Amino acid sequence: MPKIIVLAGDGIGPEIVAEAVKILDCVADRFEIDLQTEEALVGGAAYDATGHPLPPETLELCRNSDAVLLGAVGGPRYDAIEPPELRPERGALLPLRKHLGLYANLRPAILYPVLAGASSLRADLVTEGLDILVVRELTGGLYFGQPKENKNGRAVDTCVYTKPEIERIAHRAFLAARSRSKRLCSVDKANVLETSRLWRATVHEVAEQYPDVELSDMLVDNCAMQLVRDPRQFDVIVTENLFGDILSDEAAMLTGSLGMLPSASLGQGTFGLYEPCHGSAPDIAGKGVANPLATILSAAMLLRYSLDCEDAAAAVEQAVADVLADGLRTPDIAAAGEATVGTREMGEAVLDALTMDMARD
Repeated sequence: MPKIIVLAGDGIGPEIVAEAVKILDCVADRFEIDLQTEEALVGGAAYDATGHPLPPETLELCRNSDAVLLGAVGGPRYDAIEPPELRPERGALLPLRKHLGLYANLRPAILYPVLAGASSLRADLVTEGLDILVVRELTGGLYFGQPKENKNGRAVDTCVYTKPEIERIAHRAFLAARSRSKRLCSVDKANVLETSRLWRATVHEVAEQYPDVELSDMLVDNCAMQLVRDPRQFDVIVTENLFGDILSDEAAMLTGSLGMLPSASLGQGTFGLYEPCHGSAPDIAGKGVANPLATILSAAMLLRYSLDCEDAAAAVEQAVADVLADGLRTPDIAAAGEATVGTREMGEAVLDALTMDMARD
């Protein structure tokens, strides 16, 4: 029996996760998946209850599960906690990734053609939609390198990468590209950084095992420019931790909103952590207006990568496409003057579309 740990977290997390869990329950029934879900505390909610953003019991539950569905963590009220290791983002998200061995972050940035008007780009650049996959290395680089300190008016962050770390994320990216259009762009800063020189050389070594995939290199500053100049040139992008964090958020805005961007954090096996790429959005928490689609699409990735239920994943993604085609919009993806629906209404609409699609099948 697959076991999913649900970490709603902070801010809008509980609202958006609730809608994704309804979807998981629906497909579990339809596709006869004997699914078990269990909730646990994480982030600021865990800090308030236990004094730590990642309680040992939460980490243990995650270790003994098949997948984790996460909402969001953090908020302004936790930004001044000392020591910094107890702040939700640093004390929960980074340790979860490290302790669970989640080194590969897959972020599909998909612009549905019906949302072309919500994109930050000119209509002629995105009329036909976009489908870009950013593969981000998740457990190395500046976020984890040591030493790391800030004292006496001097701050230090250390960027470290090893060849094995680069090899494993490169293999993941080449395999992803092989399943798509067989084009991979590796992004680095090899004209300045030693870690990027190692990155580029290692990716090219790995490329010899994938002669069917076309590999190109691009400096990160040029990639940032090209994403807004001509995004359709990209299919799969692979890059290191910091660059991937920034570029995937940029790619998200091409899709109209961070509220449309799901993600999967994967390791060596089938276990994964799935979460929307947006934050906890405390300014709209509790107002019922947050977009749940990124979380619902993250649940679809959970079905695909951790449970090997491709039909169920595709059904959820089709239901999201159907709802958008029907004109439903949360405020973040609505054009000026366009009618909007709230979090629950959008979730219910996807559930209805899913039920109708499955009934037709």
